[in-house]
Amino acid sequence: MIVAISASSPAQAQNTSSSLGNSGNNRNPRAIILQPKWGAADFATPVQFESWMRNQLEQAQTKMVQGRPNLVVLTELNGVGLLLQDSPAGRLSNRFDWAVGINLFKRFPEAAFQAIRHKVSLQRGLLLTLAPEVLEQYVPLCGKLAKEFKVYLVCGSAPLPHLEKIVGGAVRISGSEVYNQSLIFGPNGKLIGTADKVYLTELEGKTGLDFSSGSLAALRAYPTPAGTLGIAISLDAFKKDVIQKLEGQGADILVQPDANGQSWVERESGTASRRDQPLAWLDSAWNAVQQSKTLRYALNPMVVGNFLDAPFDGQSAIIGKAKPSDPQQSYVLTSPRGGFLALMPWVATGTPDELRNIGKKLGIDSKHPYQNHYVTGILSADLELNPPSSAPVALRDYEQALNDFANGTPLERPWFYWRYSFPVLWGIMWLGGIILSKRKKKRGLPLIWLGLIGILLSSI
Repeated sequence: MIVAISASSPAQAQNTSSSLGNSGNNRNPRAIILQPKWGAADFATPVQFESWMRNQLEQAQTKMVQGRPNLVVLTELNGVGLLLQDSPAGRLSNRFDWAVGINLFKRFPEAAFQAIRHKVSLQRGLLLTLAPEVLEQYVPLCGKLAKEFKVYLVCGSAPLPHLEKIVGGAVRISGSEVYNQSLIFGPNGKLIGTADKVYLTELEGKTGLDFSSGSLAALRAYPTPAGTLGIAISLDAFKKDVIQKLEGQGADILVQPDANGQSWVERESGTASRRDQPLAWLDSAWNAVQQSKTLRYALNPMVVGNFLDAPFDGQSAIIGKAKPSDPQQSYVLTSPRGGFLALMPWVATGTPDELRNIGKKLGIDSKHPYQNHYVTGILSADLELNPPSSAPVALRDYEQALNDFANGTPLERPWFYWRYSFPVLWGIMWLGGIILSKRKKKRGLPLIWLGLIGILLSSI
């Protein structure tokens, strides 16, 4: 028998809490993670994007405690939709590849210039072209929200380049790399550190958006009053070398922001084993905590919702060391176990075949009442940690530049007016067609239509 869980309102998230005091120098933070639903409309304008982000912090506020650190973790790629913000036609196309293609057409002179200048792909050229807009909308907002809500904020991740300081007090984009990068801000709105994703998915790699792979050697654990945080974005949390790198630096909380771009109840892709996805997921944060000598907890927020033609789905979780007294629970399609301090329910319960059938009905264009009815909600838990074993980590040069930018330093934008060059070129073609038509030249009419189509596509 199948039992559906309503997704029309936030799920009743589990909360593991106790009356913890802040005894001695021990750290007793409240960890809060969110499972939000997203869609292309959330990124349509700067106002809508800020509203979507702020709403998550307002929900988290209902679980915050006074007198102890509050650690809030948002999901992976919660800034990726900003790549489509200047392309209404792209968002309305309901296909991510079309949306990127339309945006590439609109910004082609800039993207081609960046690609030639840095000897990179057109996709990377487009990322570099859009990077100033993504930076300006994402980074200061993350710092602002951390300060306003007085939390330690792991602000998900976004496609971001590294920055550098320049003469005159401004900052600029450094080099040609664009990473899937996560940011950590403190309650004062200052940057604590960053993490660049090391292992990329097919969508993120050379044949997709062409993000840059982060350096394993550059990964750090960040000691804070809310825990010593080791960031392993999505796929990184499945990799032993990443976990070992963070363990070696004393991380006691593994933070795994995630955006799983397929149905949660499908078989895993890109592997020979083809296990159920939830079963494979146990090999990331849950398994890392159970086997680690330093990691005490893991926080794994997952975004849900049909984003253009991609279904994002999962079960967010707060994980600790498994104890015999723990409630026995786990992801759907897996056997119950300890170690889940808080776990978001999936949309339904039932047999594997029933769950896979429901998963199809949630997806794009299913035309079923279940379409896009994913479960959203908040999870929280009180953590018990030892005092940090090391001093706060100093910002690297590019992180200091990013911190300055988040707190008001201007960003150099030397190629800003290139965005108007393509419409002008189409306008010249249209005008040339008018002139040729008046001279009764056969080429005039095709040029008029090409110019009009170009002007239209460049402006929507």
